[in-house]
Amino acid sequence: MKIKEFLGSTVLDKNAYEVGKVDNVDFDAETGKIENVTLTLQKNIFSKDEVEISFDDIATIGAYVILNKEIPKEVEEDAETVEVEITEE
Repeated sequence: MKIKEFLGSTVLDKNAYEVGKVDNVDFDAETGKIENVTLTLQKNIFSKDEVEISFDDIATIGAYVILNKEIPKEVEEDAETVEVEITEE
């Protein structure tokens, strides 16, 4: 696989939940070995975060990048519940 095919790949955690996409890759300048991978996490439509993981945290690379760890989705604490009342006329 070429690096341009790896960048933008969909990432699944160990529970097969889609957590984001591969955004960047850090290499060791001396060995050329991938050390870290930056993931863009999709939290909701308007919010994205980045997390850096070790290359060792990747279980497999193929149609998807599958991690051997779980990336928990955080619950928005500032979210409000809106109640709507429907009346019949």
